[in-house]
Amino acid sequence: MSTLRFVDEIGARLSGLAEGTPIRDIEKNLKALAAGAFSRLDLVSREEFEVQRELLARARERLAALEARVAALEAGMGGKGQGPEIGDQPSE
Repeated sequence: MSTLRFVDEIGARLSGLAEGTPIRDIEKNLKALAAGAFSRLDLVSREEFEVQRELLARARERLAALEARVAALEAGMGGKGQGPEIGDQPSE
């Protein structure tokens, strides 16, 4: 007898034993309780998460390209008209 078949047989026997007990009801109630708790949480699906991650990656690529372009333009100006960098503190 293969190991997989043996494990399946044991699982089937345990399921058969559990059918006549309150274990099924408890399992069903716990699943409903968990589903209710998760529905109240502010969760997103894996698909929505992946879409947002892809959008963020594209935004980061565009930001890096724009930063490089601005740096090239500033270098071409010879440093004329450069103001303070974003986040720089004004000198007193």
